[in-house]
This record gives sequence, structure tokens and C-alpha cells, in this order.
Amino acid sequence: MQLPVQAQSALFAEPWERTAGPAQLAAIAAAADAAGFDYIGVCDHVAIPRRLAAAMSTVWYDTIATLGWLAAHTTRTRLLSHVFNVTYRHPLVTAKAFATLDALSAGRVIVGVGAGHVPEEFAALGVDFHRRGQLLDAALTDVDAALRDEFALTDPAGGGLGQAPRPAQSPRPPIWVGGSAPAAVRRAARYDGWLPQGTPRGEMRPLVELLTKERAAAGIETAAAVGAVTEWLYVGTPGWDVDRPCASGTPAELAENLREYAAIGVTHLQVRFPSRTLAELTDQISAFGAEVGPLLTS
Repeated sequence: MQLPVQAQSALFAEPWERTAGPAQLAAIAAAADAAGFDYIGVCDHVAIPRRLAAAMSTVWYDTIATLGWLAAHTTRTRLLSHVFNVTYRHPLVTAKAFATLDALSAGRVIVGVGAGHVPEEFAALGVDFHRRGQLLDAALTDVDAALRDEFALTDPAGGGLGQAPRPAQSPRPPIWVGGSAPAAVRRAARYDGWLPQGTPRGEMRPLVELLTKERAAAGIETAAAVGAVTEWLYVGTPGWDVDRPCASGTPAELAENLREYAAIGVTHLQVRFPSRTLAELTDQISAFGAEVGPLLTS
């Protein structure tokens, strides 16, 4: 799941998150860890322009700092950047951050990347918004190389530039590409996984087929991880107006609903739960992990 509190867009934040902070964030991550969730995700924005502040808010915790801190509050769950804009930083800076995080977390990192979407943020950082796809491709090539090889990149004089500590995972942490456009799917096909960004369930199948086709054309024999952000879910009956489309019911009913994703080719689900309090959210996480998850993985 993508964690609440660390990102508070009006599109998905609950009212109780406005006064929440590190203690609540750690409690949610620990609950996901204990419930057997595969990963927890943290977003990436550097600065939000005033015109978007009301809708997006300006609360976006730094990705690497937050994941590093959460690594110490968890033991099993993986640490996903969802998604990190590598064009905002030099590839060596990005590789250094993720390699260190992977070393400190005993190999739990997933490098989730994306092209970004806020023009003013690009302009403030001196990055060409209109070339973001090309810049992402170039940056990913260097980040991939630097995570694989200690001396992959060179200085202007042609000497090797070494980076340590090295990632715990070999040959490097997996790279998943976010986005819903065909261009993002084609980019994802060159790496280890695809993270759709709000793609409706009914539109997933042709994009999964495109991903498979692109990997086959590139001669990549291993299957890619394919994600999906589910509808809002509630284990049981909410008993209150959740104010958004939400699937609720017994564990068996929710599992039956979610199995359709597997038929489409999805390999992991990013779930989200409406809640009025921190306690209600952690209860939902625990219930889903104990009662719904086993029905999906059996």
C-alpha cells in the first residue's frame, strides 16, 4: 500500500491525516509489516505550486528520508518509491540514495520511477518539462548502470567514479516504472515492473498485453511485476458514509472481487482503505492481511 500521512492530496487524504505525523506514519507502516503486506510506498514531490496547493496540498514527505526512517520501524515489508522522479536529481545522486537505502534495509528496496506531471516543479528545478520522457530514459540508463556496477559512471576526464555501500540485492534493486500511457508501459518493459497510475480495471488488459509484447520483442524471458491500484476497500460494512466508491463485504466477497485482477495479468495489488481514525485504518490493514490476503495467495 501507498502510505497515508506522507502525502496528503485532497484526492485521497482523510481528515484525520491533517494532524498526523511521524508517530502515526510509523504505526501504519508497522501494521502493514505485521500484516504481511509486500511493500509500503512513499511518493515524491519537491515543491507544489500555489495554483495546485488546494488540490494537492504541500504535504509530501521526502521519499528517501522517509523510507530510510521507516526501514528502522519495519522488518519484512519492502520499501517502494511510488514514484520517484529521477530527472530531478543527477543519476549518481539517485543511485547513491537507493543503494544506501538497500544496504541499510537488508535488501528491501524497490525503485519505483515516473516522469512527473507538474510543469512548475520542473521549471523550479531547471528541468525541461517537455523533454521529461527523454530525460527519464537517459537518467534510468545511468541509474541502472550505477546500481549494478560500483564504477559504472565516469568523471569528465574519463576516470571511474566509485560508489559504496553497494546495494544488498544483486544485480541491483528492482526498477518499476509508473504511468498509464503506452509510452510508460514500453519503458517499463525494459525494466522489472510496471506501476499503473490510476488505470481503471477495465482498461488494464490491453496495457498488460503491450507490456508482454514489448518484453518478448526485446528478448526478455522473465515476467515483469505488474501492479494495480485497487478501488477503495473495506473489510466488513463501514456503517458510515465513506464518500467515495468503495468495495466492501466479507473477506470472501472482497477476495472474489479482487481475483479478477489476476486474470488480467496483475501480480500484486496496491490496496487502500477509507478510515476515520488511525485505529480504524490499522484495524483494516490487519483484517485484510489476516482474512483477505490468504484467500488471494492460496
